[in-house]
Amino acid sequence: MISPLAYIDPEAKIGENVEIGPFVFIDKNVVIGDNNVIMANANILYGSRIGNGNRIFPGAVIGAIPQDLKFRGEETTAEVGDNNTIRENVTINRGTAAKGKTVVGSNNLLMEGVHVAHDTIVGNGCIIGNATKLAGEVIVDDNAIISSTVLVHQFCRIGGYTMVQGGTRSSKDIPPYIIAGREPIAYCGLNLVGLRRRGFSNELIENIHNAYRIIYQSGKNVSEALKQVREEIPMTPEIEYIVSFIEGSQRGIIR
Repeated sequence: MISPLAYIDPEAKIGENVEIGPFVFIDKNVVIGDNNVIMANANILYGSRIGNGNRIFPGAVIGAIPQDLKFRGEETTAEVGDNNTIRENVTINRGTAAKGKTVVGSNNLLMEGVHVAHDTIVGNGCIIGNATKLAGEVIVDDNAIISSTVLVHQFCRIGGYTMVQGGTRSSKDIPPYIIAGREPIAYCGLNLVGLRRRGFSNELIENIHNAYRIIYQSGKNVSEALKQVREEIPMTPEIEYIVSFIEGSQRGIIR
């Protein structure tokens, strides 16, 4: 299961039933769980923590030091959960002193050439398209879909169940449940297909839609719109998520 042409540092901890291809490099201070497949020419560097059942394709680099000039060699990690598919040439950098770790959750698909920068947090069940770049300290909530060649500014947050159209650039937060697209990037309606596929009821979808009508089409400022949402829309967990997401936005939301 382990190619004799792979290099594994004696201090690395490797779980059971791990397949390691030729010319893989596994550094010291690396922990790899069970049932992983690490294909030829992948690099798992210092500070990497890999869960179980992942497939890591050729050329992927996990745990490289941050591309952040403030990094001074502090002890940080790059953490990957379970059952992820990490395609060719994906790069996941270690954290910095800001948060101490970069995290990719479980059941994600990171397509070819994705970059996950320092201290970024990717949730669970996300799909991130080819050549998309997530800058430092970005947060991607669960079940988001980011299409190919998307650029996300540092400190931005992308909400759950959102679809971000390919080729877009965002320097603002993208709220949950919506489609974001055009140039400049803007709210393009609900992610109806995605919500229905995830089992959202028609009533719940209508409530989400009504909330966003108030937020984006009432002509009110954000605070007044959120107040109206609280007054008029049933406060299910999904609506509360929308309100708390926008209230907590540090960079402001796309318009």
